[in-house]
Amino acid sequence: MKMRTKIAVIVPAAGESRRLGGLNKLFLDLAGRPVLLRTVEVFLALGGETVLTPVPVIVAVNPRDLNRTRELFAGMTNVNVVLGGANRQQSVANALAHVEDNVEYIIVHDGARPLLKLSDLEAFVQKGLEVDGLVMAVPVKDTVKRVDPKGLVVDTPKREDLWQAQTPQMFKRDLFVTAQAEACSEGFVGTDEASLLERLGCEVTVFQGSYENIKITTPEDVVYALFKEGPDMSEGSKGFPKFRVGLGYDMHTLVAGRDLILGGVHVPHAQGLLGHSDADVLTHSIMDAMLGALALGDIGQVFPDKNAAYKGICSLRLLEKVAVMVKSQGYLVSNVDAVICAQKPRLAAYIDDMREKLAAGLGLTVGQVSVKATTTEELGPEGREEGISAQAIVMLCSG
Repeated sequence: MKMRTKIAVIVPAAGESRRLGGLNKLFLDLAGRPVLLRTVEVFLALGGETVLTPVPVIVAVNPRDLNRTRELFAGMTNVNVVLGGANRQQSVANALAHVEDNVEYIIVHDGARPLLKLSDLEAFVQKGLEVDGLVMAVPVKDTVKRVDPKGLVVDTPKREDLWQAQTPQMFKRDLFVTAQAEACSEGFVGTDEASLLERLGCEVTVFQGSYENIKITTPEDVVYALFKEGPDMSEGSKGFPKFRVGLGYDMHTLVAGRDLILGGVHVPHAQGLLGHSDADVLTHSIMDAMLGALALGDIGQVFPDKNAAYKGICSLRLLEKVAVMVKSQGYLVSNVDAVICAQKPRLAAYIDDMREKLAAGLGLTVGQVSVKATTTEELGPEGREEGISAQAIVMLCSG
């Protein structure tokens, strides 16, 4: 009877998710299950006559995620959660130290690459047992330019020679351990695991995978993954809901003797807006949109004008409180789009400052906050300069 090969899987998952604006991509809900769980599950389903199962999986995580990840995999005896390192290579090395001595092959797979198909994985593993190193990859679709530090095109490589590397990547254990040790001793940091073997002259083979096998890195990747998996968005489903959208609206009367505050910015004008707080209609509309997205009421209910604590208060402070409420519900603000309706004053010179203050209050980048201003062509109370209104749309992401 043919002996089955023992394989171990290493899942580096210790990144910071910086390009997702602070959302922890590993725990984003993808069709009812966290991304990291979906990533690991495909390896737990591996079988066949040539691979010894269950396949042990070592997940290397950021210290902040250690307890949460261990809870996620509680009861799964073949999943071991360990501390990652300062970079990917160190995380893989930390996990490698936990691999049993009788393991013959190592597979490395990104923690945020949850769309790997079992059929592709099974075919990949069978090929990987025949070679020293194997990389799942796809042919490059677009023309690639090599550019010098000045931004000048140096040349255009032949597209048919270029492949986009993915994971999983699979290697003979002894070769991989040697490559890791050499890289460590020489201070070399590779962009992927295969590069460590390539520099030693080892043969690494490409296995054509799927363009669907994306690594979740940006908000666009999250949207693609959600729609690709066809998430159940119905009330009461395990995955409900991934995104929520809220609409906010506010209007206040213009009166003499008040400062005009919009988006936390003092705008010079003969009149200001009347209200219990600073009457900042722009910030109020954004708060209402955030509360509405989660069906938490409106700002009149959350911050009643009968409460003396809110008299004259800066609305940015209230915005920070609403942001905390949103986070407590398991969501973060993805982006804000708002418009101010005012005949006068002209607001173009103050928009950038408003965006900066609102972004700071929400813990976002300025690029996540859009503020526009328009007149109403002298129509309505705004056009008659009786008041100013604002509308906002906010998208929240579960995280």
